[in-house]
Amino acid sequence: MKRRILVLLFALLATQLGSLISPAWACGCGAMIPEGYARIGVEKETSVVRWDGRAEQIVMRFVVRGDAPRAAWIMPVPGRATVELADGAVFGQLSQLTEPQEKPRHYFWPRDGDWPFSATAGDRMVGAAPGAGAPSVGVVGREQLGDFDVARLTATDPDALRNWLEDNGFKLPDGLATELKPYVDQKWEYVAVRLAPRQQGKKLQGTLDPLKIRFDSERLVYPMRLSRMAKTPQSLGLYVLADHRMEPGSTIGGSAPKVTFAGTVTARKGTPLAELTGGEPVFLTAIDQEFPEPARIDGDHELRATAKDTPYRRTVYHDELLTVGDGVPVWLLTVSAVLVVSAAAVTLLLRRRRRTS
Repeated sequence: MKRRILVLLFALLATQLGSLISPAWACGCGAMIPEGYARIGVEKETSVVRWDGRAEQIVMRFVVRGDAPRAAWIMPVPGRATVELADGAVFGQLSQLTEPQEKPRHYFWPRDGDWPFSATAGDRMVGAAPGAGAPSVGVVGREQLGDFDVARLTATDPDALRNWLEDNGFKLPDGLATELKPYVDQKWEYVAVRLAPRQQGKKLQGTLDPLKIRFDSERLVYPMRLSRMAKTPQSLGLYVLADHRMEPGSTIGGSAPKVTFAGTVTARKGTPLAELTGGEPVFLTAIDQEFPEPARIDGDHELRATAKDTPYRRTVYHDELLTVGDGVPVWLLTVSAVLVVSAAAVTLLLRRRRRTS
């Protein structure tokens, strides 16, 4: 019996240790890798994509959790990219523009909280509904942006890319070279970001500064293939700014994408959103998608214009008691009227009986 208990305890301990050294490294459109045995996970990822038919800009912001003091993130891009810090206020602007519209939905009979079931009716709350290297690797730029050490690379061999990254402090999981090969075959380049806070002892936690990545592209593409190596379900949220309403060409192994907003918007001058749009009216499409089984992801998202620029906005209904005038319940007036009519009818009937008696 004692031996069985020891075996069980050892198995449980091994399981816990295994969970500590197995990093959660994949995120919505790239690879997030912690240093050594530390852990890091992307709790939330929000991206804004601006495409004008010639160039694409992606503004990304991560909310991370874990105990890693340093980590690396890799993102493939179809062309030569520039990277800079972005203004996180753009996410707040887009959130306001796409919030659901609220509409009342009236009910006739009183409910719990309405008079006479409650002496006072409370206020109703309505909830609102992501250096030199091997010959086959080229470094086209490297810069320090806040807490980010950004390297922009080209590569013609996936193993050479991995070796260069590891030589420069990026420890990649086994098997990533295989996942990078399709990008190498298409002669894509890479943005490699080392997340290294300059403050001694600081951990990578909470909301990171957003990055803006820009590259030329005649098609609107959002890299997703590396997320197939994730071990937990993934979610994707995109704000797409283009000339028309956009939609993914396929589900690429996830659930059906959901459009949560579609419509023309114009940003106020001097705001971060206006910097992306040039201050001109653009069509905004907000898309959410879930990936319950990341291993089924079989490509990158390619977005295309829909047949019509049909606007859409979610509606959130809040129930209200049907009233008139200064808030008098309609049911009370109705019941009162019925009682008055009934009383009048009874009175009239009694009078007739008295006359005939």
